Amino acid sequence: MICITIANQKGGVGKTTTAINVGTALAATGMRVLLLDFDPQGNASTGLGIKSTDRELSTYDLLLDEITLQDAAVASRVPRLDVVPATVDLSGAEIELIDYEARTHRLTQAIQRSENHWDVVLIDCPPSLGLLTINAMVAADALLVPLQCEFFALEGLSQLLTTVERIRSRFNPGLSILGVVLTMYDRRNRLTDQVSDDVRAVLGKVVFNTVIPRNVRLSEAPSHGMPALIYDHRCPGSEAYIALAREVIARLPKSAEAA
Repeated sequence: MICITIANQKGGVGKTTTAINVGTALAATGMRVLLLDFDPQGNASTGLGIKSTDRELSTYDLLLDEITLQDAAVASRVPRLDVVPATVDLSGAEIELIDYEARTHRLTQAIQRSENHWDVVLIDCPPSLGLLTINAMVAADALLVPLQCEFFALEGLSQLLTTVERIRSRFNPGLSILGVVLTMYDRRNRLTDQVSDDVRAVLGKVVFNTVIPRNVRLSEAPSHGMPALIYDHRCPGSEAYIALAREVIARLPKSAEAA
């Protein structure tokens, strides 16, 4: 299994939307995909139509109990896309993890005791750099970073890259950056183009060619419990995520080698 963590400590940048739609696009190619909802808000679970009554086991149990991915995974409405859902219990996990000696490796241990039932594991992180996100980075082969096209997002990216270097040096030397994807792109806004140019000037080929536009259909889809790719596969947002998934697939062998 190739494990990809989707993270950015800044909220509202499109992490969950990216996780849901990239996961759906990868599953459409025939890959078996597992999405781990690591955000206590559980938006990825809701966005894939997982009802609260179907969340008997969750990522909270995965971290704090000796269960496997197979135990906690539930099928979504998307063929070949399974989910380990999140519940509000996860909000207390960071405090409880403090008592564990290997607190930064709990997810890694859970993956290691699980069968390789999926081709790709996607982890949707909360908007912070706490123990949940650190666990996700320590367990990952690669990091996918959604970045909103606004000035303050650049400051957050610098902090995230510093954290990645610390994770590499202390816990996971094989962690690579799969890519940075620019989200909420609005061609009518000059600042959007300026941020895009600045990010590409600094990071070069690390930034995906595909940009995700601001799109109403992307925002509407979660309320119907389905990815935008199913809700409206012809909208600009869906088409962008399909293109992004192609780029992700093209980069997967490199992340596998790095791991």
